Amino acid sequence: MSPNAHPLILASSSPRRQELIRTLGLPYVIRVSDADETVEPGLSPAQIVETLALRKAETVHELIRKERDLQGGVIIGSDTVVVLDGEVLGKPRDREDAFMTLTRLQGSTHEVFSGVACLAAGEPEQAQESAAAARSVGPSMSYRLRHGAETEKPSAAVGHSVSKVTFRPMSPDEIRAYIATGEPMDKAGSYGVQGLGSLFVERIDGDFYSVMGLPMNLLYSMLLEFGISPFRQPEGRV
Repeated sequence: MSPNAHPLILASSSPRRQELIRTLGLPYVIRVSDADETVEPGLSPAQIVETLALRKAETVHELIRKERDLQGGVIIGSDTVVVLDGEVLGKPRDREDAFMTLTRLQGSTHEVFSGVACLAAGEPEQAQESAAAARSVGPSMSYRLRHGAETEKPSAAVGHSVSKVTFRPMSPDEIRAYIATGEPMDKAGSYGVQGLGSLFVERIDGDFYSVMGLPMNLLYSMLLEFGISPFRQPEGRV
């Protein structure tokens, strides 16, 4: 059987993440995670996105235990937060909250942290993190592996990326007009870099897809650990 015969299982209802997964050209299914997204106080932005990405994947892992056709696939969880001056900015509560967030972001540089977790479907949840150091993917991405007790293949990979985004100055009228489109209301940091929010971006240092919500370069490196590649031929040769 081809190493790519089993599906990717995206633990997200985000249209943006679904769009990015489709670019891989690999079979995939959607299983929406209803994981609790609260985290304990004191976690760093990197710890927050890794914790939530893994929690989303683990929640779907429980949901698909009885779906035999998905066993052998890889569950993908992801989470993104925007950070300004050390403060984590999540999705806006309402339009006024979105206005306050965008007023703070305009004319300044902020960070976007995106976490990714890949979890082998059908594997026992008990796994130990590899003692090896984190594996770097460029200067702003890294991941770690977890292995089951009886296999050399990873049972999970967890990592994150960091990008810096600079906004041009925005007037209050521009901000309110943007909010009126509805685009900011379901997005971390109250903007969508793949949509009208791109009009306010002067510069991105890092991975554009991380800002969009799913760091594809990092995900590709992690999927390779599971023997999955969009370039792999049926006989297993890249």
